[in-house]
Amino acid sequence: MMPVPEVSPVLLPLPPTPTTPPWSMLEAAVVRGKTRLIACKNIQPLKLLQPAAPGSFCHVVLSSYGGGLVAGDVIRLRVAVQAGAQLVLSTQASTRVFRSIDGAVAEQHTVGEVGNDALAVVFPDPVVPQAGSRYRQTQAWQLQPTALLLLVDWFHSGRMDQGERFAYTSLHSELRVRVGGRLVLLDIFGFQPEENIAASPANFAGYQSFFSVYLVGNPVDARFQVLAEVLARQKMPGGTGPHFRLSSQEVVVSVARARENVWVLRAAAHSRMALQPLCEALLAALASEDLLGYNPLGRKM
Repeated sequence: MMPVPEVSPVLLPLPPTPTTPPWSMLEAAVVRGKTRLIACKNIQPLKLLQPAAPGSFCHVVLSSYGGGLVAGDVIRLRVAVQAGAQLVLSTQASTRVFRSIDGAVAEQHTVGEVGNDALAVVFPDPVVPQAGSRYRQTQAWQLQPTALLLLVDWFHSGRMDQGERFAYTSLHSELRVRVGGRLVLLDIFGFQPEENIAASPANFAGYQSFFSVYLVGNPVDARFQVLAEVLARQKMPGGTGPHFRLSSQEVVVSVARARENVWVLRAAAHSRMALQPLCEALLAALASEDLLGYNPLGRKM
């Protein structure tokens, strides 16, 4: 009987498996009494810059290759602020979103964790969606019970200096903040100018720049109380008289304590310069000795 030859098994190629998209990341921790970056990785189109910062906090500036986001660009950033650390995130300039030719969307996603007694300040320049652009951003922050977060979200109607107003195709923004695993803040905004009348009083009327501030922290924290008091002082005086016309105001501001540990400020202005006093008030508070002890955006403002 002839021996049966051994047959090697046929190895078929494995089906492709989804790969986890790459994320930029940074981590800040207290080292010898000062906050320092202990980990940092940036993936195009994002660039992470670290200017010198006096005092004990760490300052990271977000930038991008090409000076903006083109259709299809996706920025993914993970942020970790260890217990007791102080981190400031800002941008090098306004985030310009360029025209989408093929319907692709420019995206920016941020996931952050802030440890106990840590402070995270997110203070970017405005997003400027240009004509025909599509933009989507999401932010998800997880705070420990005694952490403190001050976050600014700011966008223009377009290239205002060129007379461009709500010529973009779509804008979408989501913000979620959890404290100790519990959702305490959810803010979702979306607008498509082609489907809405931007100049309608029900939408934006004549306003072109939109500025939101979110403060989340422990109500008994002295730092939280200082910032909450600054926000509360920004409430518009009066506004109920017979001669008061909302549309005639250069800037309108609303301030609310949404929860015991959450304050929200919203402002709409005819120009960026009209929001300057509001920005300066916030930055002056951050420069106090109870917080950063220095204005990290002083040279820009």
